Amino acid sequence: MHLSEVLSCIKPVDMSAADACIAKFDEVAKPLGSLGKLEKLLARIAAVSRTTDIDIGRKAVAVFCADNGVVRRGVAQGGQEITTAVAGMLGIGKASVCVMAKSCGAEVFNIDIGMADTVNGLRDCKLMHGTDDMTEGPAMNRETAEKAVIIGIEMVKELMDKGYGLIATGEAGTGNTTTSSAVCAVLLGRSVREVTGRGAGLSYEGLNRKLAAIEQAISVNQPNPSDPMEVLYKLGGLDIAAMTGVFLGGALYKIPIVMDGFISGAAALIAVRLCPDVKGYILPSHGSDEPGARFVLDELGFFPIIQAGMRLGEGTGAVALFPLLDMALSVYRDAATFADIQVEQYKRMT
Repeated sequence: MHLSEVLSCIKPVDMSAADACIAKFDEVAKPLGSLGKLEKLLARIAAVSRTTDIDIGRKAVAVFCADNGVVRRGVAQGGQEITTAVAGMLGIGKASVCVMAKSCGAEVFNIDIGMADTVNGLRDCKLMHGTDDMTEGPAMNRETAEKAVIIGIEMVKELMDKGYGLIATGEAGTGNTTTSSAVCAVLLGRSVREVTGRGAGLSYEGLNRKLAAIEQAISVNQPNPSDPMEVLYKLGGLDIAAMTGVFLGGALYKIPIVMDGFISGAAALIAVRLCPDVKGYILPSHGSDEPGARFVLDELGFFPIIQAGMRLGEGTGAVALFPLLDMALSVYRDAATFADIQVEQYKRMT
């Protein structure tokens, strides 16, 4: 499978199915549109599946773990040992996303796409032992970035074949808010300072090191904003590349993909720049507390339901959306209709 072939096979979602879903929701005995954005998210799922008979089915979270060479520039509180520790918790099901997913009946799939270390309990898809330092040159080469994207696409196919109907994106890797900020600064044409935050909790000095590293990486690599893959391989991480593939895979295989926070958003932005039709297959979940997240959401035209100041990563914000979608779908399927209660259906007023 080649990336160009994937992009050529992606088709737009069926907006007539979305309209029909809203019309069916209007039959439920409640004020029209009163479940707000939840109704619009179900309509997006209908558009993806091309039917009003919505069945989310089994839910999965794909968590891609990778290290980033730029951490040697002091852009994070710790080094690659943090990635190893978090991945260890993922491997034994004790990470935050694992606990949250278990509480709502979802399953977590952990993938080593490019960690410096090797950790038990993760699928081995390692392409590098961490990326190179992007302040000195490209984080990886284009071929490696494309391989990571293909792995993400293939992950969607595997999960679809296993019966999963809703997939969330997750990641773990020290320094990945740095890579995400770099990618978003270039693709959005924003200043580095606008899109860069303190990540897991940097000091003032640490933030300045982070800003300087991103500025240097952009200056050294001179990525072309009109070539998303160039921006990805020069400034991104393997986790971002694999999640880009998940978003593309969702569009290819007609599976809705739940976007997590800022890092996941950077991947979604790349995927949409590669193929604008991918946007219709993405469900936004929450508004990350990272400053660059709102610019990504604005660029994609997304309005997340959850505004809780979350910035944990791992896919936790995306998983938090799962129960809300289940409840909205229960209303859509099982609540009394106006016909049931023998009351004239409300009409939308112009």
